[in-house]
Amino acid sequence: MEQFNDVGIKAGLPPEPIEADPQIVSIDDCFSFITKDGSAIRELLSHRNSAMSKQSLAEATISPGCTTEPHYHKVTEEIYFIVSGSGVMWFSGRSKKVKPGDAIAIPPGQVHSIQNDGFVGLKLLCCCAPAYEHADTFLV
Repeated sequence: MEQFNDVGIKAGLPPEPIEADPQIVSIDDCFSFITKDGSAIRELLSHRNSAMSKQSLAEATISPGCTTEPHYHKVTEEIYFIVSGSGVMWFSGRSKKVKPGDAIAIPPGQVHSIQNDGFVGLKLLCCCAPAYEHADTFLV
């Protein structure tokens, strides 16, 4: 009897490979825009510019002394990966210092913001699943 996992793939077998050209996007070709929380982002990959349909990847920059607006996402889960600079991550009034190399898991519904407490831009990679949408960002 064949066994399937929760997404219908045969247990123990990798999914069938697809034939598609790899998509490579240079950050130098990405334009910057401001999200609802006030951070400047450059979206590298999402359904808007690639074959990705279930997630997005962006670089966010927080200027020295600035903090994003506290917010949450009803559907989207996020991963922040700190690339450079230093900051303070806020979760529902609690804070935690963050530095390059730190990864932050943000589940749907979690109120959060990030503050740049340094003297240079705080850069982070932000992975969202599903892909980032303004409509799923709720300021508090």
